[in-house]
Amino acid sequence: MRQDHAKGIELLAKAAELGSSEAHFELGAHFDEAGDSKKERFHYEAAAMAGHENARVNLGLMELQSGNTERAVKHWMIAASAGSFRAMHNLRTAFEDGLVSRDTIQSTLTAYNNSCVEMRSKARDAAIQLEVDTSYTIDIT
Repeated sequence: MRQDHAKGIELLAKAAELGSSEAHFELGAHFDEAGDSKKERFHYEAAAMAGHENARVNLGLMELQSGNTERAVKHWMIAASAGSFRAMHNLRTAFEDGLVSRDTIQSTLTAYNNSCVEMRSKARDAAIQLEVDTSYTIDIT
């Protein structure tokens, strides 16, 4: 089946204008692949402000790559507190590398667990298991 990428981007842009956090996230991913970090950041920030946890995780990675460890940790704390496994995993890795205090990791883990309990379902458990099996890794150093 033929794909029209330009039309897809146009439709995502329209959905983003209408307030879709998922559209902003997808546009951020598109601009990441295209190498336009300014537009990537814009769309990830818009998605994160609308509550998109994966966008916030990606912003944390961007901050880490820019040397802004404190901002990266803040993004991951917010996303983990909302139940993001990827964010919690990144925080754990940062903790193991000495970039996050024990108090920070403990309070965020408590918020993460509370969020997960509220959203618990068989489908969510399966998705988390899939993420554990594919194991997201980041290089903090």
